[in-house]
Order: sequence, then C-alpha cells, then structure tokens
Amino acid sequence: MQGPPPGRYRPKSMRIGDNRRALPSTETAVSIVENRKARHDYTIEDRYEAGMVLHGWEVKAIRAGRVQLKEAYVIAQNGEIYLFGAHVSAMESTSSFSHPEATRTRKLLLHAAQIAKLLKAVEQAGYTMVPLNLHFVGGRVKCDIALAKGKKEFDKRNTERERDWQREHQQIMKIHRR
Repeated sequence: MQGPPPGRYRPKSMRIGDNRRALPSTETAVSIVENRKARHDYTIEDRYEAGMVLHGWEVKAIRAGRVQLKEAYVIAQNGEIYLFGAHVSAMESTSSFSHPEATRTRKLLLHAAQIAKLLKAVEQAGYTMVPLNLHFVGGRVKCDIALAKGKKEFDKRNTERERDWQREHQQIMKIHRR
C-alpha cells in the first residue's frame, strides 16, 4: 500500500475542517514595558506568566507603549489575583467614549494550582507578589509576576557593587582579548 501522493499530505492538525490549529514550535515574547524598580527593591525567587483581562482601548494603548508599571503591585482577593496601580493612558484616537480611570484594577489569569501556590507563599513564607514586565505572546498581553522578598539597604548596595564589578571585569577582559 502506498502513502499519500507527494505534496498533498497535510498533518492531521492542519486538515480542512479540523478545529485544532497548528501552533508554532517556539512563540517569542515581544517586550512592552519592564518594571526595573522591582529588580532593585526585591530578590526574585520565582516567576509566573499570567494573562490579563483588558478592554479593547487598553490593548490599543499598550500596543502603542502607553503603559507604566513603576508603581504597580499585585494582590490577592477572594482567591483571585489582581494588578493594581498599572497606569494605561488612553489614546486620543479612542476617546470617542469615556474611559474608566487609567489605573483601574485588572484581573490576572492563572491556573488554580498556581494561585494556591502563590497565596500559600505570600501568607506563610512572607513573600510578596511583584509585576516584572508586560509582553506579547501570540498576540496576547501577558504579565510576568514574581514571588519576591524585599531587599534591605545593604543588600541593594552589595548588588550595585557586584554589578559594577561585573561591568569592570567585562571591560578588562575585552582589552585583554585584543
């Protein structure tokens, strides 16, 4: 018995009438905005990628880069995770109707097991949840949140010293390679 004729075979997931869609093997994340203050003030222990519930005008503004995470934070209420304080500025082209305030509460979408793990760590181990960045994955806005512990002032100074030393070390190695 022969197989299908050459050039006419399609994988099962790409056949006409099949509801499943073929996903690319690697989806790349396109960064929108990063919360640099989080890495300075906290020691990052664990990271989670969460979807966000947004309005259409917010997605358009985020695509245009009109978003800030500088003073944003993540909290849990009633077994759900929310992003507070993220500022999304409305665009002039979408001002045909009134927008709710720019810093409204936005629900983050995670699996129930992930939410339970986050809540347990925050309540028992003294961690805090911090938004790290916003990015696009497959056309959808995602938010990286982290379980983090706050740094003391001397920890921040040590981190800065280490970063300066690494920078100097790289410059020295670059000179010696020549």
